[in-house]
Formats: sequence, structure tokens, C-alpha cells
Amino acid sequence: MKLFFNLILFCLFLNCKLIAVEFIGDFKQGSFILGKANPNSIVFIDNRKVRVSLDGYFAFGLDRDRKNNVLIKIKNKDGTKVIEKKVIKRDYKIQRIDGLPPKQVTPPPEVYERIKKDNILIGKARAIDSKLVFFKDKFIYPIDKYIITGVYGSQRILNGKPRRPHYGIDFHAPEGTPVKSMMDGVVTLVENDMYFTGGTIIFDHGHGISTLYMHMKDINVSKGQLVKKGDVVGTLGQSGRATGPHLDVRLNWFEIKLDPASILNLN
Repeated sequence: MKLFFNLILFCLFLNCKLIAVEFIGDFKQGSFILGKANPNSIVFIDNRKVRVSLDGYFAFGLDRDRKNNVLIKIKNKDGTKVIEKKVIKRDYKIQRIDGLPPKQVTPPPEVYERIKKDNILIGKARAIDSKLVFFKDKFIYPIDKYIITGVYGSQRILNGKPRRPHYGIDFHAPEGTPVKSMMDGVVTLVENDMYFTGGTIIFDHGHGISTLYMHMKDINVSKGQLVKKGDVVGTLGQSGRATGPHLDVRLNWFEIKLDPASILNLN
């Protein structure tokens, strides 16, 4: 009986060794996480099946306000491995912006339909689950010289009224500054005049990972175009709802809004 029990323990130990997995990224609110499992593995994040590349890479992210642990399940021919990761809570800044025109704080009713259409277009672009694997490489900064004027997660108080948190990073620079692609990707959305975001581009980097640029002045790419990391895709502006020239960068895993700092080593 003891020999049989030890044999079971050995097999379980062997399976754990065979089902190897690595993670790059901090398990804290808002973070992008890069995973690497054995090729041909099946991976679930909180019972949500995620795409795995031929060489075993997968990606996911954690919501700004996530409180519960992350449950990761990996299956392959050698068995099943379940990993539970604790999510680290973050403290977010309060950002006050005063002097905005009233229509930018509370949009007039006549633009509600326009805003709804804008959100649908953005949602469709973010829902793409392509086989691209660009996300596994190192991202670069979108502009060379900048001042960060807004950070992810900060609670925004506009003209004294609490609003939704800010889900991006604001890079302030002179209007007309060249803006570069942070990573190889396929352009999935180009819009020159969205109500909130103005000149807007979305790039698909694969497996539901996308970046979004807003408030662009000029846009030099078109939908469906493949861009390379470092390509100039347009110029920085202040279109849409903006208080001055800046580039607002967003990072998403499908519908989940992530902190761009987690791919730029800013936090």
C-alpha cells in the first residue's frame, strides 16, 4: 500500500514537472500577463479558454478593480495543472481637471447616438481574436520625448464631478510630434473624428491584445495595414475631448482594460 501511495505521488510530481508554465508580468490589478506553456497545451483563465500559439505562448490581463484570485488551468497529454495566483491590490491617484466646457463633461443628448456608434466600432475591433503573436515581444514607447500627464486607474473629477477612471497613459508633447507603433500589429480601426477620442487607431497584436491611440492630429495608416514596431503612424494632436495636445494610449485584453505601463516597465 505504501509503495502504491508513493507511486501516485511520484506520478503527480512528474506531471507537474512535465506541465511546465512560466509567467512574465506582475499579478496585480490592471496588469498584462504573458504566459508560456508546453506546445499543444489547452489553457483556461478563470474558466475562459484562451488562444495558445504553436510554441506555447498565451496572454491575458487583470481588470483595474479585480479582487479575487486568478485560476489558471493548463491541460496537455501529460495531464492537468491548476495554478491559483493572488492579485495584488493597487492604490490609484485622484486626477482633477477643471475648466472643461460643460458639453465635454456631460455630452449633450444629440450626440448620444454618435457616442454609441463609436463605442460599437471600438468594441468590435477589441473583440478580434487573431492568431498573431506580436504581443510576446517587447513594446516600445510611442513617442521619443514626452511628459506623462495622466496615468491608468486614476479617478477623474471633471469640473468637480466624479467620472469614470482613466484607463490609459497620457503622453504630453507638442502638437504634430511623430507617433510610432509600439509593436508590430494589424490596424483594425481608423477613425478621424470620434466624439471622445478624436483621431483614433486600434492595433491588433494577437490573442485579444490591442493598443489604441486617441486624440491624433494626422493618421498615416489605413485599416487592414500591417505595421512594424517603430513605424510612424501619424502625429500627436488634441482632437476629440482633450484639454491640450497629448497621446492617450490604451491597452486591452478583449474587453478588459489594462495598464499600458505594464508593457512599458513604467510601474
